[in-house]
Parts: sequence; C-alpha cells; structure tokens
Amino acid sequence: MDSTVYRSICFSLGVILFLFASNSQAGEGLIEVRQGLLSKALSNIPADAVRERCLAPYFFVSGGEDGVDRLPLRGVESEVNIAGVIAEVRLIQTYENSGKKTLEAVYLFPASTRAAVHAMRMTVGERVIEARIQKRAEARETYDKAKQAGQTASLLEQQRPNVFQMSVANILPGDKIRVELVYSELLVPEDGLYEFVLPTVVGPRYSDQPASKAKDSERWVENPYLKAGEEASNDWGLKLALHAGMPISKVSSPSHQVDVEFEGEQSASVELRADRKAGNRDFVLRYRLAGESIQHGMLLYEGEKENYFLLMAQPPARTEKSDLVAREYLFILDVSGSMNGYPLDTSKAVIRELLRDLRSYDYFNVLLFAGGSAVFSEKPMAATRTNVRRALDFVESARGGGGTNLLPALKQALSMPRAPKVARSVVLLTDGYVAVEREAFELIRNRRADSNLFAFGIGSSVNRFLIEGLARAGLGEPFVVSGPDEAEAKAKRFRNYISSPVLTNIKVGFEGFEAYDVEPLHVPDLFAQRPVILFGKWKGKAEGQIRISGLSVNGQTDLDLEVNKVDVSPANKVLGFLWARHRIQELDDLAQFGEDADIKKEVTRLGLAHGLLTRHTSFVAVDPRVRTDGNDAIKVLQPLALPQGVSNQAVGGRISGAGVLGVLGTRGRGGGVGYGSGFAGLGTRRPQIVRSRAMRVTGTLDKNVIRRVIRLRLRTHPKLSGKIVVKLVIGPKGFVKKAEIKSSTMNDKTFETSLLKLLKTLRFPKPPGGGELVINYPFVFKPSG
Repeated sequence: MDSTVYRSICFSLGVILFLFASNSQAGEGLIEVRQGLLSKALSNIPADAVRERCLAPYFFVSGGEDGVDRLPLRGVESEVNIAGVIAEVRLIQTYENSGKKTLEAVYLFPASTRAAVHAMRMTVGERVIEARIQKRAEARETYDKAKQAGQTASLLEQQRPNVFQMSVANILPGDKIRVELVYSELLVPEDGLYEFVLPTVVGPRYSDQPASKAKDSERWVENPYLKAGEEASNDWGLKLALHAGMPISKVSSPSHQVDVEFEGEQSASVELRADRKAGNRDFVLRYRLAGESIQHGMLLYEGEKENYFLLMAQPPARTEKSDLVAREYLFILDVSGSMNGYPLDTSKAVIRELLRDLRSYDYFNVLLFAGGSAVFSEKPMAATRTNVRRALDFVESARGGGGTNLLPALKQALSMPRAPKVARSVVLLTDGYVAVEREAFELIRNRRADSNLFAFGIGSSVNRFLIEGLARAGLGEPFVVSGPDEAEAKAKRFRNYISSPVLTNIKVGFEGFEAYDVEPLHVPDLFAQRPVILFGKWKGKAEGQIRISGLSVNGQTDLDLEVNKVDVSPANKVLGFLWARHRIQELDDLAQFGEDADIKKEVTRLGLAHGLLTRHTSFVAVDPRVRTDGNDAIKVLQPLALPQGVSNQAVGGRISGAGVLGVLGTRGRGGGVGYGSGFAGLGTRRPQIVRSRAMRVTGTLDKNVIRRVIRLRLRTHPKLSGKIVVKLVIGPKGFVKKAEIKSSTMNDKTFETSLLKLLKTLRFPKPPGGGELVINYPFVFKPSG
C-alpha cells in the first residue's frame, strides 16, 4: 500500500470517527452533510484494505421498533438439591411479552462443564409440554416447522459443553412462558472442601472467524451485551437444599450473600433472594464435613437393561517433601481487552506469588499475549532474585487491551527454547473468552510429551470449558481464581501439586467383579488431594474386589474395596446419566476440531439412548395448539450482563472488523491495541523492528523492560520502513507525561501523529527511587517483504 492510499485511509477514518462522535442532536441539514461525508469517506477506502467482518459480540442498544419487547426474559430461578456427592439442578426461565408484537426469544446461558442435562419441559398457561430428545438437525427442523405453523415451541441446543442456547418461538403479547431444564453433576471434594459452582452468565468470546463462513453452531458468539455496570433486565435467584449424609461443619458462599439455615447436623438450606445484580458472576457454595472427612466408597444401580457403578476411592494423605529437582516454568499471561482492570490485577497477583515461590535452581520465562505477544527472555532464565525482580517489572508493565489470540501464543510458547535436562510446566493465566477451545485442546494434546500444562481461570465468570479442557489435555490441573485475595492460596496449591503429587502411575484391577465400559480409560496422575473417580457398567452379581494401585511419595500404595459390602439402590438411577456424560466428554476430547464421523455417530447414539443434551442432540418441546399466524414473530436476542469485573473492552462493535481501525490506535477486542494491530487487518505478521543499542535513558529503569513494554504494544504495517527517534518523559507512577518526535526519515506526519498517540497510552513500571525518567528511543522499521 503506497503512502498516498495509506494517508487517504487515515483521513477517511478520521472523518468517520468524527461523524460518529459528533452531537446526534444536530439539525436535518447537518445530518445530510454528514451522510454525504460518510459515503465519500467510505468510498476512499480500498476494498482490500478492509477485512471481512468476523463473528463478534456487540453492545445492546435500547429502543427499536415500537411495540416490540426486546427484553423478554423476566427471571431465572435455580432449585438445587445436593444429596451426598450428587447435585441435581433445575433451571427455570420465565419469559413474558409485554409488547404488542409476537416474539421469538433467544437466550444464551451457561452451565457446569460436568452437567448431564436429562430433562426439559415447557409451561404455556396451564399446559405442560414435556420435551423430546432428537438429533440436533431434526430438533431444529421440528422447532422451525412449529414456529412457521404458529405453535409455541422451545428448543434447547448445546453450543459448548458449558454454553447452552434456549429459543422460544411464538410468545404472544401478554404470554407468560416457563421453560425448565434439569441436569445432574458429581461433586468431588478437594483437600476436604466440597464446592458447588453454578455459572450464571456467558462472557463475551473473541473470534477471528469470518461471519460469512461461520457454521450455524458458531453464530452464538454474536450476542448483545449490556455495558459494564448495567443491570440485567431479569432477576436471578437460588434455593438450595444440602443433604450431606454426614455431619456438616461449615457452609459459605465466597461469591454471594446468602441465608443459611441448618436443619439438623447433616442438612442445611441456602437461599439467595432474586436480584438483578446476582446473575453477573458464578454462584459458588463451599462446605466441609465434620472432621475434614469426605464421602467415599461405591454407589451401585441395577437397571432394566444395564447396571452402573460409581467408585470414589480416597487416596493417602499428601506427604510434604523437599523437592530438590529443578524445573522450568513457562508462564503465559493473557493481557487482552477482556482482562483489563480487575482480571488483569488478579492475574498479576497470582503471577507475583508464583514467581516469588521459585527456587534459585529453577528456570522460568514469561510470555504476554493479546493480539500479538511479547516475551521476557529469548531463553529460560535462572530464577535469581535479579531475574525474578526484572520479570515482575515486565509483568507489571502490562495493560489490558486487544483481542485474545490464544492459539498463536500457545504455539509460540511451546516452540520456545527450554532449559536442558529439566521437566517443564506451562502455566496459562486467562479468562478463556475465546471460541477456539477444541483447536487449543488438540494443540496441547499433541505436544504434551514435552511438558504438562496448568490452567488458571481468572475472573468472576471464566470459561471453565477451556480451563478444565486445557488442563486435562496437558495432564495438569485447572485452577479458578476469582479475585486477588485468592492468589496466595491458589499459588501455594499449585506449588504443592508440582512438588508432591498424591498418586502417580495409577492402575485399576477388578477381581470377581465383572466391570466393563469403565471411565476414564486411563486414570491420570492425581496432583490434588481428592478421590480417584471411576464410572462404569457391571454384569452378574455385585461381588468381588476392586483394587486401585499407584505410587505416592511413600512408595507403592494399594486401595481395596469389597463390592459385596455395597448396597444396590434404585435411588442411584442418575449414575447412568453421569456415566454417559463422562463417556461423551472422553469422546469429545478425542475428536479433532471439526467433525469425526465415528465420534459424532457415537455421541449421537449416547445422547438419544440416555436422553442427554449433547452437541449432536437437542431437546425440543411443541405446544400442539396453533396460536398465531406464524409469519409475524420478531426475533430478539436477550442481552447479557458483562461478568463482574469485566470492562467494556471485552466487547467490540460490529465495525470492529474494519481492517484500518488499528491505524488510529483503537482499543477493544475488534480493533486491537496499537498502530495497525495484528488482527485489525494492516498485516498480521509481527513487525520487524530492529533492536537498536542507541537508546539513551536518564533514570533507573532497565532498558530491556522499556523495550519489551514498547514492543508488546507496537504493531506496524509490514511494508513500512525508516527511522524515528522519539523522546518520552515517564512520570513517577510509570505513565507517559510527554512524547515528541526528535527526528524522522519517514516523511509521513500521519504515521508520526498516530505513533505518538499510541506511545502516550503506554504504562511502564514505576521507576525505582521515584522521580521522572527520560527516554530517547530510536525506532528502525524494515519491511517484512
């Protein structure tokens, strides 16, 4: 692109942004002038300079067509019953149409990654319609036909194992419709602590997939969001009954204010009153049993066709030991727009604890990523005090902004040089707001022989599917850190896991007990202090012995269980759902991104046979009455609240795919951060910025830290060339107080102005000892071809 076209684009975009920013209350004459200028400005932008629009969330704008209720979801009630180690959850969604037009409402909502959804029903007035499970395409066809025929219908589809979509067609003016779904999940204690998590909101996902080529199953990413701090239009409430089967010592919620009432030693009720602010973060309930004991043993169910069992075997207590083996730690930190503010502050607190806990004979490195990436060092560094302090300065300089290009960051990290003859652990810190989960799982699974991966989910409503899936693929452990106050405890747990695994090389044997279709196929090493979990089927009599063997720090360990001492109970019917859900998860983990015919066929068979929601099977309910014409329903997407602590930078507008927006240094998921950001369309390659030793610094900040801060944020067009020397004055708090051009061979004022505008947004570590810092920084650009 020559400089004339380039400057034309910059001018055109300046006109466009000015028009959008101008006072909307202007008179009709001025509006006509603006429209003319806008058309002319757009016509000046070459077609190949604007990248095709990608899937992206966007902000909800109130108003619209008269008589249309654009916020039909009135409330979400959760009724939870925990009996022993199994939780049954009923989610009840209420839709009302207070407008004058018939609606089709679409609502995107989350659930547990372990949820086995096995029932759905719809209530229209006094009529209750039980949903049927069908193949996904067939269920969609059933729903569409009912909608066109004027029947009220509801459709539940799985977009991800933890992201569901409810569609309700033909909600007439004045209607009140309730849709209820039921799922079950297993609760597994860790270090004697039980935790039940009920996700409440789906965070905005970053995607670089072109909208025109996206599958229908991926279009859920394009969902409206309210701005940060805005209340949802619907109430969110919860009632929970806890029947532990053993004396309870403590019940609490770190996420919400709840009312807890004990009903004897073994039971308690928990209530969260309906509130519009309650549904912007995961609900978390934690409880302990008296004496730090846990539920373990075996559950058996004898069905008409097949029998199921669940085994929870308690391993030996963790024994602390002095781990004298050196390790390498590669920390990957997400600094994208959705991490800006509170989440990034939490990540920094976690990584501070992790870095400070390194031993002098360990090695480490740090990679920061958003639209592009920056590394602390080209090779692993010894964990000396000096190196750790420099790394902390490097991390502290990060500011949230831009997209979440996770895959390139993982590929870069796994290809980086490693320390010789030491085991490597990769530690990822992110909120997980991406739509490339399966590609990431496949990448990690193919490279896990090189290292194991531990994933830290940061924030109040993280993408647990990604966090748990990456840890599973990388043979590591997942962590979720909701705030800086949890950083120290989670970092300590991570260190314990690495230094003292509870049980490794785990084997399972059956003697006299005819078990088959056992899940998981291979029991992974147990890092955490929690039970070994086995699902399976059995034939014949409930007798014999199950032996679990493995290696602990004390040597060979055997765990035995006598099957004939366990009662077969009809109350354990849910075991069939849980077994099938676990098998489906295993199949999904084996699947490459895209469709595998055999796996799709088996997942579909399991979904239909067990009546479960999967990515290939859906629930559909149809009221047989014809209630309207069927051609006049207006589709509305229910806007979602941004998760607590997530800023507006997590959402990009529909114009965010414009390739030249990066020129103006825009922030946000679509526009990126910096001059011509990588995914803003002016070239996706990293800029070739020649490192110059001519940088002069007056002050005490390390030159390498300065270079990394600038290189992380700077993106350039691959054909730019020339040299610019910039003078920066940095204040005591690390902010840029002044930026000016000292000399330039670029002969392009637009470029220079944009560069200065970007540099003024940077933040550096606070200069040691305080005071101002003066930097004379030479930029030498070479074309990348």
